[in-house]
Amino acid sequence: MQHAYAPYSHFKVGAALLTAKDEIISGCNVENASYGLSNCAERTAIFSAMAQSGPGLVIKAIAVVNDQGVPCSPCGACRQVIYECGPEAIVIFQSANGWKESPITELLPEGFRLQ
Repeated sequence: MQHAYAPYSHFKVGAALLTAKDEIISGCNVENASYGLSNCAERTAIFSAMAQSGPGLVIKAIAVVNDQGVPCSPCGACRQVIYECGPEAIVIFQSANGWKESPITELLPEGFRLQ
């Protein structure tokens, strides 16, 4: 989260994922003046892990934090990317009622993979 580039929203987000090989890979949100080109912390972590370990990446869990202490679950795009690499992954995030752990299938009940 400390490495986040958030000059527009001032909302810094960090993510750390645990792979099936028990490696921990982190990521942060990266904004762009053309907002559609921005990237969420979750996808930054997943893409970094994929770049390091290759297409066999399996996510066991991913945690998301922000610098404002407010509820912050993964967006829809991130949920689909998490599901692609970890259909049994546990997602940990701050909800309105404190920290929550949810299977990705609960957050994205109709996720799909082309495998």
